[in-house]
Amino acid sequence: MNPQHLFDEQQRWFNSTAGQYLRAKEQALYDRAVVDLFGFNALQMGCLQMDLLSNSRIPNRFISTEWYVPKMSCHMCCSDEFLPFAEQSLDVLLLPHRLEFSQRPHQTLREAERVLVHEGHLLISGFNPMSSWGVAAGLNRLFSNNRTYPWNGQFIGLLRMKDWLALMGFEIISVEMTCSVPPFEKVTWCNYFSFMDKFCAAMLGGVYFIVAKKRVTGLTPLKPNWKSAPLATHLIPRPSQKDVNLE
Repeated sequence: MNPQHLFDEQQRWFNSTAGQYLRAKEQALYDRAVVDLFGFNALQMGCLQMDLLSNSRIPNRFISTEWYVPKMSCHMCCSDEFLPFAEQSLDVLLLPHRLEFSQRPHQTLREAERVLVHEGHLLISGFNPMSSWGVAAGLNRLFSNNRTYPWNGQFIGLLRMKDWLALMGFEIISVEMTCSVPPFEKVTWCNYFSFMDKFCAAMLGGVYFIVAKKRVTGLTPLKPNWKSAPLATHLIPRPSQKDVNLE
């Protein structure tokens, strides 16, 4: 498909009622997370409609996309499966809705692990298939010819995502759910169900947000077991020079 058409399709959805709702919720999550992450280089992959590194204090911040579109506000175009970065060169990497639209999400995670420094942070937001958003995607696939963004993605469950991250050597720092209101296209319906954001986020969130850290593999220091080897209570006196019988 034409890259310009893909970008325009994505742009139209992000400008819709559901898209604007998602943008506001996710922007708040990323803003709160990146402000406390430090380093020299940070990269946001995809979702050009949101500047998710705007609240970061890292000096070198980049945005990439997988296809080139004229007049598009990004720094580079590259495949998320083969990033043009050296090993351990990024301190923070953002994957907003990249894995569910990646042809090889495992390879995307492997690249993320490769380019991140030790103790570097990986931030992921993805659509939750066990939510009203996941139901909407399923209904679109079954009963509609609507194969447009975001319903044409392969939504990945939160538990599976956690397993993948653990397999790649990442430690889960935090997980949050957001976008509990179903993806309505009418503002009145979205406002009517806004109460769900307060009471249903933990169960019915349409989007999960993960902050993970790249673990450092190596030797694990062993702590002495003082209880199993207590100090001797009876000291043995050392002989003095006077006690030595010189012959």
